[in-house]
Amino acid sequence: MPTTSKIAPAMPKKIPTTSPAGVDAITLLMQDHENVRALFEKFQGLSDRAKVSKKKLAEQICLELIKHATAEEELFYPAVREASDDNQDLIDEAVVEHAAAKELISEILAMEPGDELYDAKVKVLSEQIEHHVQEEENDMFPKARKAKLDLAALGEAIAERKNEIELPQPPQLQ
Repeated sequence: MPTTSKIAPAMPKKIPTTSPAGVDAITLLMQDHENVRALFEKFQGLSDRAKVSKKKLAEQICLELIKHATAEEELFYPAVREASDDNQDLIDEAVVEHAAAKELISEILAMEPGDELYDAKVKVLSEQIEHHVQEEENDMFPKARKAKLDLAALGEAIAERKNEIELPQPPQLQ
């Protein structure tokens, strides 16, 4: 699914050499995981009548996932792939999982709460993301730490890239 951003680089950005914030890439990505988990839990707690809240929350979930996936695909995964041959299969699987999630995100964004299967699609997206998060946190992230990447610089680049990304706008009817 295409994303709208202020800058849409064809190639990953050059990773800066310092990170004033000091948050490493893995810590940042794990914070994203926790944030999205909380958003999904909040969504699941809403009643069927809370259509406006569901729509806003689903859009927030989709935006956070798009930002996260884009930053991983453009910056984190290439850096991890280059640093170690030990992660190739994990990264390939993660990219495929992202593609499946993006398809579901696209469907959710095109729907309204109350539409048939809306809540089910958000629930399935939650389950897919939880599976993906477990693989990253239990397998990929420990291997990435061992690869001796500059995780602080990578974290800074990821934060910058995420700030550039917005939800795609639906085409306007004429």
